[in-house]
Amino acid sequence: NFEAHTGQLIAILGENGSGKSTLLRILAGAEDLDRGRVHRMGRMGYCPQEPLVYPYLTIEEHLELFALAYGLAAPVARASAARLFERFDLGPWRNQVVEELSGGTRQKLNLAIALLHDPAVVLLDEPYAALDLASYRAFVAWAEEARRGGKCVVLIAHLVLEREHFDAILTL
Repeated sequence: NFEAHTGQLIAILGENGSGKSTLLRILAGAEDLDRGRVHRMGRMGYCPQEPLVYPYLTIEEHLELFALAYGLAAPVARASAARLFERFDLGPWRNQVVEELSGGTRQKLNLAIALLHDPAVVLLDEPYAALDLASYRAFVAWAEEARRGGKCVVLIAHLVLEREHFDAILTL
């Protein structure tokens, strides 16, 4: 059992196969649970471990497509996309199709898609696994800002090097 509240950054750790990703899919509503219950509040963003992107769309086209799916007004979508391009240094690749991108850039796109609609709860499965050091630092800075801004961030990791960033570290 655990609770996650606004303004918290929570890590869920565990060995391979321990159920971390399954738990996150259940929390996101992407998988049914066998027993127990999940109470969700607020708009949610979910970033799975494997980027769920279309190989022949560009980064910009992805953000336009998901802005429509989230029901964002055009000016809101453009402003949010601009912030995410800046935050995760996606600008140089904005017009490249996904199949031409590195794994780290695909992961940053995956994260941007999950954040595009400014969710109150963000569920992240191994969000920094494919990131280089600069991108990891940008992610940590985003996570700290998200916490200060009242977001609840739950992330899956194999290990946590900087424990001071987290309000709780749970182990499966």
